[in-house]
Amino acid sequence: MQIKQEVEERHVLTVMVDNEAGILAKIAGLFTARGYNIDSLTVADITENHSVSRITIVTHGPPSQIDQIHAQLERLVPVHKVVDLTEAGPHVQRELALIKVAGVGEKRVEALRVADVFRAKAVDTTTSSFVFELTGSPEKIDSFVAIMRELGLVEVGRTGIVAMMRGAEEA
Repeated sequence: MQIKQEVEERHVLTVMVDNEAGILAKIAGLFTARGYNIDSLTVADITENHSVSRITIVTHGPPSQIDQIHAQLERLVPVHKVVDLTEAGPHVQRELALIKVAGVGEKRVEALRVADVFRAKAVDTTTSSFVFELTGSPEKIDSFVAIMRELGLVEVGRTGIVAMMRGAEEA
């Protein structure tokens, strides 16, 4: 007897919800109750009258689990729409990170060179450290952090992924 194992996939979901107290707890509870993991979570008010928020969730799992997450999210009362951007088509993903790097001498100079290549902006500078701001794909940020580990990485803060469909139409 063989047990078929489904391949895990990474998915980016956007969820439009009523901007009300407790909705984020409901969504987190949905994931927790079923043992699903949230890799990244961002929330922002998106309407002029503050009535609707957009939640971007990055998760992973086999296709059947992703389908179940999608269906469960759609059943929540304050949810207007759920879109799986991974399946919907071409989309743009970005993340912001603040990266603190300590160093003097040649390591300091090298950190500045690498930051220039990655188009990271120094937003704070002392004689022994920098705080760089970097925006880009999660892979770009991962690469920058990996290089900075060798040059004196002290601390990393990341916002989480924000994503949107490409083109003129709303997802």
